[in-house]
Amino acid sequence: MAKKKSLPLYEHVEITGVAAEGKALLRIDDIVCFVPNCVPGDIVDLQITRKKHSFMEGKVVRLVHPSPVRCEAQCKHFSVCGGCKWQILPYDEQLRYKQQQVFDNLTRIGKIELPEIRPILGSKHIYEYRNKLEFTCADRKWIPSELFNELSSDQIDELKTEPGLGFHIPNAFDKILDIEECHLMPEINNRIRNGVRTYAKEHGLTFYNEHTHTGLLRTLILRSNHKGELMLIVVFGDGLETEQNNRAAKGLLEYLHNAFPEIISLLYVENLKFNDTIGDQEVHTYFGQDYIIEEMEGLQFKVGPKSFYQTNTEQAYELYKVARDFAFDPLPITHYPLPITNNQLPLVYDLYTGTGTIANFVARQAREVIGIEYVPEAIEDAKVNSNINQIANTRFFAGDMKDILNDDFVAQYGRPDVIITDPPRAGMHEDVVNVILNAEPKRIVYVSCNPATQARDLALLDAKYRVTAVQPVDMFPHTQHVENVVQLVLRT
Repeated sequence: MAKKKSLPLYEHVEITGVAAEGKALLRIDDIVCFVPNCVPGDIVDLQITRKKHSFMEGKVVRLVHPSPVRCEAQCKHFSVCGGCKWQILPYDEQLRYKQQQVFDNLTRIGKIELPEIRPILGSKHIYEYRNKLEFTCADRKWIPSELFNELSSDQIDELKTEPGLGFHIPNAFDKILDIEECHLMPEINNRIRNGVRTYAKEHGLTFYNEHTHTGLLRTLILRSNHKGELMLIVVFGDGLETEQNNRAAKGLLEYLHNAFPEIISLLYVENLKFNDTIGDQEVHTYFGQDYIIEEMEGLQFKVGPKSFYQTNTEQAYELYKVARDFAFDPLPITHYPLPITNNQLPLVYDLYTGTGTIANFVARQAREVIGIEYVPEAIEDAKVNSNINQIANTRFFAGDMKDILNDDFVAQYGRPDVIITDPPRAGMHEDVVNVILNAEPKRIVYVSCNPATQARDLALLDAKYRVTAVQPVDMFPHTQHVENVVQLVLRT
């Protein structure tokens, strides 16, 4: 058997930039090397862990000199849980790199003519900004390898029998890091999660095993609104038809109801499938109502256990204002041949409408808004949200975008003046792009959570459209993710 080739150790090398997936990078002998948990300017001793012809991966074995811009991470689980990878980078630096990410993607992938990109809109709050978190249960918590050098074998054996309640570690569906603190939501998330763990251990409730698909406690899903009201969905992995499981589940739910008055919607699910999704599962109400209400500019949005709603509420408002401004603010007449007045309101198509948040948000400026979305439950939520707000000029359709949005659909419901599109990370299907090109709306607003696929689609739209405005928006501080809104107008 051939001996495995040892990989090199480089001493006193300098990290020079940031890369995808929250990693940093440097070049060694003209080969790019990706390194986690570093910032530009760090001087490190670097162990190569993977070497290919075109790239390498490495890990820091010693931080020789920290970068002048490096800061302390707030979370004790930093570098282990896999989230918030940019905590050691000051927020203004995070914004600078996100702005550069948008520029690089649009220029290198899109290769289209661009206006000057507007400065990124940073988040008002960089901690406690999320309105949704999901925690997973495991009958044995994952132990970071560093601890094996610090603990005795007896201590390690004891830890291996401890259950865990927290987050999946990256690229491992069955490994759960036990979380004691998370700063992405207000402190209530820590009290609820840690309270459930303590109650379950004291009362002998079993935790889920991903391999045997047994165990009562499977996941916790926590949602909040601007008032601090909470929805908690407890997902059970074992059926509740047995007296023992039924009694244990009710005991936990009653504890949560009594201990946390902030929970106004306490729900539960029996998920006996082999995956954690609850979209196709029945949701039961234990206490309160089966939704919470979010508000934006006087509009109310009903958020249920399966609803999609942007997870940074405050920044969602900023994002939607940009989309609305790009859709309706008049451009110079040479750029936009159809002036929009109160007597000539536009027909708007809202593609990938989700629960109709953008559609309802812009309806006051439109003659009619037609929303299309793949998920039927989301479309029902969109209709409910229109009814709640007494909005009568919206119409919603459920189905695959590339199947619904075709030339016949446009002929039946009208040629749109404005199209707002907010696709998933994969971007738009080429068939959808072609229908948009055939429909020839005067203006397109493209909202994207992935500037790379957005750039690809903009290159396709470039045949008939030119980009007139670009506005990055940071929805997720301490991560590499960035939203980007682009305005396009029909070439004349």
